[in-house]
Order: sequence, then C-alpha cells, then structure tokens
Amino acid sequence: MKKTQYYILFHNHDSGLRLYNSLKKRNIKSTIAPTPRSVSKCCGISLLINKEDIDNIKKCISEESLDIIKIVEIETNINSKRDKYC
Repeated sequence: MKKTQYYILFHNHDSGLRLYNSLKKRNIKSTIAPTPRSVSKCCGISLLINKEDIDNIKKCISEESLDIIKIVEIETNINSKRDKYC
C-alpha cells in the first residue's frame, strides 16, 4: 500500500527543535523523525507533518523567522505483512 508522507528538512538540529516547539505552542501536530536518506543527507532530524497543516506551518516559519531547507513529499511503500511470520 502506498502512502504519502511530508517532511520538513533542516540545516541543523537546533532549527528543527525550534520549529517543533513553535508548532507545539500553536497546537500543530508534528513528529521528530530521522531524515529519509532518499531526500537529503542534512543534519539527521526532520519533522514529519500532516499535509493539511502545511499552510499554517509555513506561516509559523515566516512569523518566527525560522530556517528550513524545504518541505518534501515522499511516497512510501507500506508493507502490512512486515515483521509478521505467522
């Protein structure tokens, strides 16, 4: 099953944590995640976000003058039988 995920990429982990905390204060859900190597070899952390929150997140980034590399969309292949042996 294919699933699309959205990640925010950063130059350093400090920028990622600053945005994470700003989003948390605004009640915008995000998850700290490893940066997918298929899109970047940047600092190592990224934020996994929901598509419907992207406009509000961009507004937060602008208002807080935060530094990001970009927001990327990745199509993943979810294997529902992964790690199931019976």
